[in-house]
Formats: sequence, C-alpha cells, structure tokens
Amino acid sequence: MITGIGVDIVAIDRLRRGEARFGRRLAQRILSPREFEDYAIAGDGAAYLARRFAAKEAFSKALGTGFRNGLALRQITVVHGEHGRPGLSLEGRAAELLGERGGGRVHLSLSDERDHAVAFVVIEG
Repeated sequence: MITGIGVDIVAIDRLRRGEARFGRRLAQRILSPREFEDYAIAGDGAAYLARRFAAKEAFSKALGTGFRNGLALRQITVVHGEHGRPGLSLEGRAAELLGERGGGRVHLSLSDERDHAVAFVVIEG
C-alpha cells in the first residue's frame, strides 16, 4: 500500500547561483558527509546539488512533514544500488519519522535536463 508520495523540481541555475554566493558551505548544508565526498569530484556541482536537494525535498513531502520535527537535509543520503538505481539511506530523525509513520520501502526516481532536476518519491508501507 502506498503511504506517501512526494515530488520536487529544482532549477539547476538556482543552485549554481548559490554555489557562487556561498561556495562549499551551501553543499555542506545540503549534503550528507558521504554525498559531500562525491560532490567534490562531480563534474557539474550545481546539477549534483539540485538532484540531491530535489530528492530530499520529495522525501520530506512523501513523509508528510516537510523539514520540521527535527528532519534535516543531511540525515538523508541519495545512494545508488544495483545498475545505478537510486535510493535513499536515512539516518537519525529521518529514519525515526519514517518508522513512526509505519516504516516501509522508499522508492526514488531522479531525472535532470539542462535547466532542471526532478525527484519523485513513493513510500510503500
């Protein structure tokens, strides 16, 4: 049974402007430590940030909380499984909130084009 659906779209240029203004501090605020290591070697840092930010926002919407109740961006990590399939790894309050809502599997789909990144999350209980 589907217990949550969330979607988010991000203008990549918005993150590019943020990088220009705040430098690596922006990435440190959005990314988990594991993601930050990959960001350092990403060819297009703004697109990488946009995909991660969209995924985290979509998850918060699917959860039904937004970024409240102690949920933080850095507690959510975008991971890639077999054949590059994207997924989410949750830590701390992110994992607790999912558990409080009955747990379940989290499915993630990511896509980006030149100007935008989009993420779609389904929580299945």
